[in-house]
Amino acid sequence: MKDNIVLIGMPGCGKSSLGVVLAKALGYRFMDSDLVIQEKEGRLLSEIIEQEGLTGFERIEEKINASIEASRTVIATGGSVIYGPAAMKHLHDIGSVVYLKLPLKEIEGRLGDLSQRGVAVRPGQTLGSLYEERVPLYEKYADITVDVYGLDIRNSVLEVIQRLA
Repeated sequence: MKDNIVLIGMPGCGKSSLGVVLAKALGYRFMDSDLVIQEKEGRLLSEIIEQEGLTGFERIEEKINASIEASRTVIATGGSVIYGPAAMKHLHDIGSVVYLKLPLKEIEGRLGDLSQRGVAVRPGQTLGSLYEERVPLYEKYADITVDVYGLDIRNSVLEVIQRLA
């Protein structure tokens, strides 16, 4: 039974902010999978990346996301969740996957220091090249794509609810 909503998208697209409001609107629980990773690992995302490297972080992220058990929950995932096929299969099995789409320029304006946010970027990789790499994966895994550009949180939530109906 798919009774969860899984939010995917670039860092800064509003997965967590929108997710909390969406959960309230639907009477669902809210889960931030990045916080679940930090809790299970006892470390910040940036510390995991620093200590384990990107490959190690992605392995941990995939394992934890592939084991999420939830019901009537809005799950906000980390932007790099799409690198873990087992995690994406599991999340698709337990919920409707919604890609929150936002143009690169808007994401650049919302994000500060990528390393401080625990964003999984390879050395020398720009936000632009990361965006180009990830967008096809978000589109591949999404059941529904919601373009949230120019929408405030309230209208973004209404758009997600309408698209899921």
